[in-house]
Amino acid sequence: MSEHGDLRQRRAVLEHEWSLRVPQSRVPQFMAARPAAGGPALRPEVAESWRRSLATVDPARSSAPAAEDAGLAPRWTGSPLYRPVMALADELRDVAENAGFVAAVTDETGTIMWTCGGPVMRRRAERVNFAPGGRWGEPAMGTNALSLALLTGRPSTVFSAEHLVAALHGWVCYCAPLRSRNGRVLGVLDLSTTWDRSHPLAMSTVRSLASAIEARLDPALDRLPGLPGAAAGQVRLTCLGGQDAARGDVPLRLPPRQLEILTLLALEPDGFTPERLRDALYGDRPVSASTFKAEISHLRRALGGGVANRRYALTEPVACDAVEVLRALGRGDTETAVSRYRGPLLPRSEAPGVVEWREHIEVAVREAVLAGADPEHALRYGERSPYDAEVHEHALRTLPPGDVRRGIALSRLNQALRS
Repeated sequence: MSEHGDLRQRRAVLEHEWSLRVPQSRVPQFMAARPAAGGPALRPEVAESWRRSLATVDPARSSAPAAEDAGLAPRWTGSPLYRPVMALADELRDVAENAGFVAAVTDETGTIMWTCGGPVMRRRAERVNFAPGGRWGEPAMGTNALSLALLTGRPSTVFSAEHLVAALHGWVCYCAPLRSRNGRVLGVLDLSTTWDRSHPLAMSTVRSLASAIEARLDPALDRLPGLPGAAAGQVRLTCLGGQDAARGDVPLRLPPRQLEILTLLALEPDGFTPERLRDALYGDRPVSASTFKAEISHLRRALGGGVANRRYALTEPVACDAVEVLRALGRGDTETAVSRYRGPLLPRSEAPGVVEWREHIEVAVREAVLAGADPEHALRYGERSPYDAEVHEHALRTLPPGDVRRGIALSRLNQALRS
């Protein structure tokens, strides 16, 4: 069967699933044909999203609801995504127009802030309010790639009748979240086109463009709270590729030694005996007991408590990027691990316990990348490991022929081999 025939069959299967699961649907007879034996089942995340969405979204609605126009312009120009997107606007337009897509950038709520594309695709998009001011979060517009990427924090594709709203069944959408370095989701980048133009390389393109936007973000964003799961007022610790701590919007101005202690306590929730923590910090260096205890006392005071006395352990949760990476690896989520791995653990630290954890995390992420078949993971990890020839070779093996990013991987490999 031709590629277009495969897409048509997949669309028919999904339309049938939609007609069975979505209440009071009116599907044209040719779309509701029974799927072929062994046809792909509806993805669990799509089915779950349909169930959630039906409480707030009418599948028969014709377009996305609109945000208030009055506040849209200042929201966009004040967004941390504004300057990076404008810096890449020409490249985004070229990709969208040449490939027959419409591109969109949203804020963290799923409201579209900016779009570009050729006139035909933009007119089609405007019919469903896929335009600035359109609200595409799940409570407003049901299951779509933008809402799934916001909910999961991972790149997402939604094809044809995977969309809850019937007016979107003619579309396929590819989406990637846009994150600050500390992991906070600022919005999403989406490339959308008609279902018959679905292409496996589209997701690679949207991921690469999202990475380019993220690389241009203001570094000051790293000081803002935003690790996934961080509650209001919770301490947030960024220790991969840098070092920073804050409680809510207030920076905790901790010296390097106290950041090392906080990092070790976050990574080992069961805590340390005083002797073991001292060894993890100082190794064989001669340090007095009073100096060691003073560091603990200063950290406890900075946290407003939060560190137990006899066995040193955290008594309140700390959102830590290194812990999030390890949790993602533990559940087999290489995508999240790679996206949140921003470099070595406390790169300037020489504390033995930190060095041990640094090597453990680096090896764990690297092995997950090499064990996978996603070239995007190898490319993104390779950005932070320029001299790792094996990672660049893996990227070349997994990139399909003709992918323009092969040049990037080859250049990095040559540089690594020359070093």
